[in-house]
Amino acid sequence: MVEQVKDVPAYIRKMYGFNSFMNNFGVHIDEITCGGAVVSIDIDPQKHFNHRGICHGGVFTALADSVLGVTGASVGAAVATLNFSMNFIKGVHEPTTLTVRSHIKHSGHSTMVIEAEMTDSKKNLIGTILTTMFVVDRFKEIPSKW
Repeated sequence: MVEQVKDVPAYIRKMYGFNSFMNNFGVHIDEITCGGAVVSIDIDPQKHFNHRGICHGGVFTALADSVLGVTGASVGAAVATLNFSMNFIKGVHEPTTLTVRSHIKHSGHSTMVIEAEMTDSKKNLIGTILTTMFVVDRFKEIPSKW
């Protein structure tokens, strides 16, 4: 039997410490709860804006997708994105911190549905996210409830 970790958030942060995409892109894991997560990125116009002077939508989707693996791991699931839908509500025209808060709506044997909202540092709603994830494996050392 595999021994389960006691400090799940610290364990997941360590796991994602080796994620080169999140590290190179500047994604921060701010909070991990059982069935949810909060990630953020500091928007730098020099790196994240397009030729029209607004934050590129790919930055929004990359940040939103980054929260999904952390959310799945919070209940011991290794997940891959099956379906991803994002509503872009408001553009970002100045430096800010974008934050995505997620929670699991359904956690089944082979799929998981995760909802999330993205806000800026002024708490403006930037986007809403709805995803279906495929459970590809289980982290036996992470309990499904804690």
